[in-house]
Amino acid sequence: MTAKALMVQGTASHVGKSLLVAGLCRVLREDGVRVAPFKSWNMALNSFVTACGGEIARSQAMQAEAAGVEPSVDMNPVLLKPSSPEAAQEVVLGRPWGLVRAAEFSPERSRELARVMRGALERLRAQFEAVVIEGAGSPAEVNLRRWDLANMRVAAWARAPVLMVADIDRGGALASLVGTLDLLARRDRARVRGIIINKFRGHVGLLEPALRWLRRRTGVPVVGVVPYLHDLRLPEEDTLEPGAEASVPAARPLDLAVVFLPHLSNFTDFDPLAAEPGVAVRYVSASRPLGRPHALILPGTKNTVEDLRWLWGSGLPARIRALAREGVPVLGICGGFQMLGREVQDPLGVESSERRVPGLDLLPVTTGLEAEKVTSRVRARARGGPGPFSRLAGAEIEGYEIHMGRTRVGEGANPFAEITWRDGEAVSQPDGAVALCGAGATAGVAARAGAGAGAGSGVGAGSGVVAGTYIHGLFDATGFRRPWLEGLRLWWGLGPSPAGEHSGSAREAREQGYARLARELRACLDMAAVYRLLGLTSAPGPAPGSGPGGGR
Repeated sequence: MTAKALMVQGTASHVGKSLLVAGLCRVLREDGVRVAPFKSWNMALNSFVTACGGEIARSQAMQAEAAGVEPSVDMNPVLLKPSSPEAAQEVVLGRPWGLVRAAEFSPERSRELARVMRGALERLRAQFEAVVIEGAGSPAEVNLRRWDLANMRVAAWARAPVLMVADIDRGGALASLVGTLDLLARRDRARVRGIIINKFRGHVGLLEPALRWLRRRTGVPVVGVVPYLHDLRLPEEDTLEPGAEASVPAARPLDLAVVFLPHLSNFTDFDPLAAEPGVAVRYVSASRPLGRPHALILPGTKNTVEDLRWLWGSGLPARIRALAREGVPVLGICGGFQMLGREVQDPLGVESSERRVPGLDLLPVTTGLEAEKVTSRVRARARGGPGPFSRLAGAEIEGYEIHMGRTRVGEGANPFAEITWRDGEAVSQPDGAVALCGAGATAGVAARAGAGAGAGSGVGAGSGVVAGTYIHGLFDATGFRRPWLEGLRLWWGLGPSPAGEHSGSAREAREQGYARLARELRACLDMAAVYRLLGLTSAPGPAPGSGPGGGR
């Protein structure tokens, strides 16, 4: 059996392809169809580790979750992780193949990658009834057409009809659709069998004249107008867009600041925090004031060395160190953990020509970058710690590791957690570090004034707590996230959260998002037409009052 295929392409990046593919996967799953997502080529810093230890884009893992299947490397056979403006790490079938530069791309390399991608697609089609394929960027980039490994060539491999998506919220949707179709080769234009207008605000009736004109002008039916969907609590894109670092209104009682690094990766680590009532997550940089948050987080990065050099040039380290000494808890995740140490060494030139870069010296650790990349799914148990970390002892964590470095922990620090399971095997391995810093770090007597959790915690006056871990996704676990937030509240004398003020688990929130997304797509898309394009006969009837009827 070979699965039916449908492809979702866009007139540009960030038009909402990833979410639409996830929504279609959930609709098909709800209708009893065994479905999988596929994206041949993705460029993203937001990644995920599969059960076999392979690395894929987070968006394909999210789509697999919507489809109710285990993510696999075949769903995203080629992932590029930008490490500089000129180069990116190439991950093929979940494993790094090395650094690639655009100028080095050749016809031979294109053919080699095409074989990998086509093989992955065929393996998926042999396992499932349907595959929903996501394109990348725009298929109308004429300068890149000969190198196309993400759009129309993939549609041709799968013999998949294409739905073309435009983002009307940004303006120019009709022009972008007409222009995209006009720029396509005739055979590729014939593959486009439907149009979706995405992110529409307002009454769809006002758009009807434009939809009729679009059908006459292009000859392609409009299968639906998708409204702008607020607060889905699903990762919408692969990369945090410029401007997204703007602060969440800090009127909420608990203010968490995340440093917006140039190569920031896996920013979805912080989605569960942002969803918590009473918690503000804001991204700070040299141009966005750090202020005095209740906690400071250094996130993951694709290039620790370059981002650490940027950090020193930004003027932020002095302020971060001062805040830590004054009692503001600091947490580093993955690359952020490495930055908190004494030094990051790169003797092999893995990330930079710089062989040594001083760290912030807030943790007694030293990191050496190595050629071999660690990609593992892990479970761990938090060790706890002084002050705001005291409530974490025994908290269960489930997440994943993606890093190139090995970190040596010196005297004066304890492990942040104990890894109890790695890639299907029981283990007992320390992770991360937690330590005191500041003038009162060794006093161990007086608690911080007004900090209920500080009493008896062993934290001296004028000291702070700094911690680091390699585990991504640790805030997904309610059993870790809530004690950490409660510890911060008591540390700052804010008192415990009122009963019922916590959000549920991150997985539960995503499940609610998928269910809502599926309902919205059923209501606004001509799903009978979608099923016909897929070649499936068990199409549900269109929901009453659904869609604009542009294609009916």
